[in-house]
Amino acid sequence: MNSASLPSDYLPIVIQFIVAAGFVIFVMLATHLLGPKRKSKLKLEAFECGIPLQGNARAPFSVKYFLVAILFVLFDVEVIFMYPWAVNFKTLGVNGLVEMLIFMALLLTGFFYIIKKGALKWE
Repeated sequence: MNSASLPSDYLPIVIQFIVAAGFVIFVMLATHLLGPKRKSKLKLEAFECGIPLQGNARAPFSVKYFLVAILFVLFDVEVIFMYPWAVNFKTLGVNGLVEMLIFMALLLTGFFYIIKKGALKWE
């Protein structure tokens, strides 16, 4: 039995990609052609959840918000790796425990580095 994959093995994936791309293009064109085209000053105005506009939307603000959000996502994704370990805790044994302790040590090292750099301090 030959384990080498042939180009014909990828044909279903290519067909699925073409169908998906074709559907997206079709829907975008259909909504553009069939949708209403009534433009007015009120319709073209920015909408912020029913709250009246206040000032310039391009006003600069602190990057700290984005930094905290990115750090939250980073550490949240890292914690997700602990769930499979917790489910298989007994079957992994001591070797799994040592690996998780190393993983958590690296995670805490990164966390303490962030605290030391002051990334979470608001001024």
